[in-house]
Amino acid sequence: MQKVLIANRGEIARRIIRTCQERGVKTVAVYSEADKDLPYVSAADESRCIGEPPVAKSYLQMDKMIEVAKEVGADAIHPGYGLLSENDEFARKVIQEGIIWIGPDPEVIALMGDKVVARQTMQNVGVPVVPGADQISTIEDAVQAAEQIGLPVMIKASAGGGGIGMYVCHTLEDVKQFFPTAQSRAKAYFGNDRLFIEKWVSPSRHVEVQIIADASGQVLHLYERECSVQRRNQKVIEESLSPSISSETRIRLHEMAIQAAQAVQYTGVGTVEFLVGPNDEFYFLEMNTRLQVEHPVTECITELDLVSLQLDLAMGNNIPFSQDEVRAKGHAMEFRICAEDPKQFIPSPGKISRFRIPKEKGIRVDAGVKEGSVVTPFYDSLIAKCIVSGSNREEVLEKSKQALQSFEIEGIKTNIPTLIRVLEESKFVQGNYHTQLLKEMGYKA
Repeated sequence: MQKVLIANRGEIARRIIRTCQERGVKTVAVYSEADKDLPYVSAADESRCIGEPPVAKSYLQMDKMIEVAKEVGADAIHPGYGLLSENDEFARKVIQEGIIWIGPDPEVIALMGDKVVARQTMQNVGVPVVPGADQISTIEDAVQAAEQIGLPVMIKASAGGGGIGMYVCHTLEDVKQFFPTAQSRAKAYFGNDRLFIEKWVSPSRHVEVQIIADASGQVLHLYERECSVQRRNQKVIEESLSPSISSETRIRLHEMAIQAAQAVQYTGVGTVEFLVGPNDEFYFLEMNTRLQVEHPVTECITELDLVSLQLDLAMGNNIPFSQDEVRAKGHAMEFRICAEDPKQFIPSPGKISRFRIPKEKGIRVDAGVKEGSVVTPFYDSLIAKCIVSGSNREEVLEKSKQALQSFEIEGIKTNIPTLIRVLEESKFVQGNYHTQLLKEMGYKA
C-alpha cells in the first residue's frame, strides 16, 4: 500500500493521515468548497476539491471519489466513519476498480447495514436480541406488534443509525403518531423506509465490544467501551473499560461479540454493540462495520493503533498477536466536543476566533479545526475529541475535568460546560449511570 485516499473529512481524516505518515504511506485528502481551509487538507500529501458544500454534492459522490483516486494514483481508499463508510455499493465500486478497500467485505456491510437482517442473523447463531417484530409496513402492523411485545416499545429504521428515525412509544397513540414520521425520516435519510419495533429496555446501558478479524478466520476482542452518556441517541462520552458491568458479564459480552463476527465471516476492524438491562442481561443492537468515533479509548488501554491494523488487514495480513497478548491497561475516557449550545444541543456555526487545547501527559486531542477555522452548518457538529487516560478511573475523572476546563474556544458555543457537569454528577462519578442520564440531569436529550 503506497498511497491512501481518505474519503472523509475533519478530525477522522486528520487521524488517518497521522498513522499513514508514521508508516510512510502517502495520503490524499478530499474536501468540499466549505472545508478547503481545515487542517486535514494541508496535513495530507495531496488534496483535491470534491464538490460543493452539501454532502450529496461532495462527500457522497461515489464515482467522483473513485475518479480522484485513479487520477492521483491512490491504491487504497479509507472511508473513515459516517458518510460512505458503511455503503456497500461504494465498497463494491472501489474493489471493482482494483483499489484496496480498507474495510470489511461489501456483502458483510450490506448484511449488517440492514438492522432487521442483522437481528435475524444474530438470533440464528444464538446471540441474544431485544424482543421485537421485524416485518412492519403499516400503522396497523405497528400497533399489533406493540400490543404483542408490550409497551413501551421503540420504532427504529431498518437501514438507520445515529439515532435518526428512532422513537420511544409509551402508548399505542404514540405508535400511531410516530410511525409515519419514522417512516418518512428513514426514507429521507437512508433511502429505505423499512421499520422494525423492539421492546424498549429501560433503564439500560449501551456497551460495545471492539473486535478485529483477519482472513484466516481469527477473531479477537479488544475489550469493551461504555457509551451510555447520550443525547438524542448519539454518544457524548465514552470510556473503557465499562465501570458498570460485572466481570462475568464482561466475559460473556466478549464471547458474544466474537460469535457475532464469526457468524458473518467478518474481516477488519469493527464493533458489536449491545444493550445491557437492569440485571446485566444484554441484547445485540447492531454491528458497526467501520472504525468508531470512540476508537481512541481502546487505543489508549490496549496501546494498539487501530488504523494501522486496518491497513494491515486490508492488505490481507493476519493479526500479528493472539488474544492472550491483548491486555487492558488503566482506564480512558473520550469527550466529544461539539459546536453547539450546551443546554439545547443546537448547532453553533461560526468562525473560531480562539482555539487552545490542553497538552499535558495522558491527554490526547483529535481536532478537526484550528484557530480561524469556520464551522459551517453543512456537517456534523463534532469539532474535536478529548481523550484522557490514566492508571485508573479515579485518576482519569480528575484529569478529565482539568483538561476540559483548560480548553479555550471562542467565537462559537460548545458543549464543554455540559461535559464538565456530567463529570460532577454523582451517578457518573460512581459509574452507576445509563442512557437517560442527561435527561435526568434536566437536558432535553
